[in-house]
Amino acid sequence: MNTTLSTTTGRHDHPPQPRPEQAPERSQPRPRRVGPIDRLALHVGVALIKWGRRPGAVRPATQVAVEAADWDAALRVREERERAVERRRVDLLGYRLTVPFR
Repeated sequence: MNTTLSTTTGRHDHPPQPRPEQAPERSQPRPRRVGPIDRLALHVGVALIKWGRRPGAVRPATQVAVEAADWDAALRVREERERAVERRRVDLLGYRLTVPFR
């Protein structure tokens, strides 16, 4: 059945809208909703997000006085430690694969 029934004429589910010629005239323009403080807060927030997502290692605040050479040495020691842990994990995995299950 392809019959479409229309609503009765004169029935409206929404309040009547004013016509353009009936709209009240505004004597002053609307005030701005976004003030300078809001704009400043937005810019500061975006800057903080960008700063928080920056790449690279950052020195902790407690080690600001550490020389660059000491910092590089500390990074090298940390990387060597991580490589040693990875080697141990791979060796253990190889051992587990070669030893028969009991």
